[in-house]
Amino acid sequence: MDKGVMTTNHVGPSEAGTRVRYDVSLLSEQDLHLFNEGTHYQLYQKLGAHLMTVDGVRGAYFAVWAPNARQVSVIGDFSSWDRRSHALRPRGQSGIWEGFVPGVSAGACYKYYVISHSDDYRVEKADPFAFWSEIPPKTASVVYDLDYFWGDEEWMGRRRERNSFTSPVAIYEVHLGSWMRVPEEKHRPLGYREIAPKLAAYVERMGFTHVQFMPLMEHPFYGSWGYQTTGYFAPTSRYGTPQDFMYLIDYLHQRGIGVLLDWVPSHFPSDEHGLGYFDGTHLYEHADPRQGFHPEWKSCIFNYGRNEVRSFLMSSALFWLDVYHADGLRVDGVASMLYLDYARNEGEWIPNQFGGRENLEAVAFLRRFNEDVYKSHPSVQTIAEESTAWPMVSRPPYLGGLGFGMKWDMGWMHDTLVYFSKDPIHRQYHHNQLTFRMVYAWTENFVLPLSHDEVVYGKGSLLGKMPGDDWQKFANLRLLLGYMYAQPGKKLLFMGGEFGQWREWNHDESLDWNLLEYAPHQGLQKWVQDVNRLYRSEPALHELDFDQAGFEWIDCNDGASSTLSFIRKAKSTEDIVLVVCNFTPVARSGYRIGVPRGGLWKEILNGDSPDYGGSGLGNLGGLQAEPVPSHGRPHSLSLTLPPLAALFFKAEIPG
Repeated sequence: MDKGVMTTNHVGPSEAGTRVRYDVSLLSEQDLHLFNEGTHYQLYQKLGAHLMTVDGVRGAYFAVWAPNARQVSVIGDFSSWDRRSHALRPRGQSGIWEGFVPGVSAGACYKYYVISHSDDYRVEKADPFAFWSEIPPKTASVVYDLDYFWGDEEWMGRRRERNSFTSPVAIYEVHLGSWMRVPEEKHRPLGYREIAPKLAAYVERMGFTHVQFMPLMEHPFYGSWGYQTTGYFAPTSRYGTPQDFMYLIDYLHQRGIGVLLDWVPSHFPSDEHGLGYFDGTHLYEHADPRQGFHPEWKSCIFNYGRNEVRSFLMSSALFWLDVYHADGLRVDGVASMLYLDYARNEGEWIPNQFGGRENLEAVAFLRRFNEDVYKSHPSVQTIAEESTAWPMVSRPPYLGGLGFGMKWDMGWMHDTLVYFSKDPIHRQYHHNQLTFRMVYAWTENFVLPLSHDEVVYGKGSLLGKMPGDDWQKFANLRLLLGYMYAQPGKKLLFMGGEFGQWREWNHDESLDWNLLEYAPHQGLQKWVQDVNRLYRSEPALHELDFDQAGFEWIDCNDGASSTLSFIRKAKSTEDIVLVVCNFTPVARSGYRIGVPRGGLWKEILNGDSPDYGGSGLGNLGGLQAEPVPSHGRPHSLSLTLPPLAALFFKAEIPG
């Protein structure tokens, strides 16, 4: 796409005699002001490499921020990587270097050669605003356009409803490179276009509402899973072109599936071609390692107090929403942004101006990020991965919150998995790990995650965490997933958990799809299908996920029997769903549960059904409530509780 045409004729010869035009610019004085002020949020339209036609000549305009450079040249395959050719020129006092190079076309590889004022430091840097890059381990940026014809108008028109707090949100977390591989071709990963129909069909069949991709922004080290980002405006070239990635999102949208992207503003890798020490100074990161170096991840920390860095990060966030139609951003490592002493010992960090450990600049950035994302795209969601008790993460900034739409409930994930790892005979002594969540459940808009974090680094798979023999392991996992879907909050499940992968996730290998040849794995997969279907079809299970009015305990105190019972309610209907969970392998008959309503209570889902690999105990499809008071309610049910199973009942609406 031509970005502009300019006709004056100021031309600068480089040392090698190559002509570079300096009269061509995409940057107005207003652009420069907003950039230096920290409020330019579409920098991707101005900086980087942009194909243009000037006076009938095709070429590319290049612009890069390097305020402490003495000289900047653009080098590439179009100049045989000659560092002496194609020198850029500084634009006033903005710190930006720019120039138009005739003859450069789409697909050209390039970098910036930077000579610093500081100690004559010289380095070749990838373009921070590149739209595409060479396939790692190569590190050059690639001149590319972003033309694409979208076909997701229907989805975009309905997106606000599908992303709303009162709608079902069941997220399937995917690492694209290891979801499914091609064994006949040395187990290579599927590309963006290849995976689109397969993933869409699977997610649709399984009943998930959204896919969340682990970071697909360009990253040099595959083993970082994308969390060490170098290309904040470039989808990784490992799986195809930018248009191929657009096709994947478009395809999912056309099948009614939302797309959430992991985004990492918390840190970036120190690879020489990346953002670190960009112009011979600590440009994007803090200079003091007590602020600018992450000791846990051995990476660099953004300087959120620098105006131009805020413009860079905000432009990146909005880029994926503007250009790629993403339906939300899951922000990684929020806790590491909020605390100056995160992963640091005493004396290894610098207090804020008030002597505290809160990173006030990061707090201000996150609030502004959320305000401007929702202002620009009110139908999307931002989701925080925040693992501490920082208050009001998902409350508006005007109330003192950070402004995220939702927050992962990391405490629930930890406590619940610790509980489920216990032999059922000991669970009675850990009952509070199930019930404690309801003390704080309404303080945030929570997503309940069973994420990739829990199936790596020796933690084993979800199925592998479960105690007992194989039958009990599958029953426990069905119970865990049923309990998650019954709880208030949106849902997230990492790939492989839905069919019971035995081994720990390995990013270098495909999921073990061959396991679906075996009945226990088929049964677990069908259970997830049916739980998703129930969650989506019953307003009582999703409409008031973030409202205390949607939840009511029946009995949370029967630790001796390791059972829980509670009611889920809807806002728009009189529907009531009763959930009863038996966390032991001991079947119980005549187990009385108080209910708020008489009439028929239909058993709408039973985790012990033979369809899922269970033993077949149940309540014959439903029971009539008896006028026998129990648990402070006028009616009750005398239930059969199957072993290690979740039961869902729906009350008959009074005539």
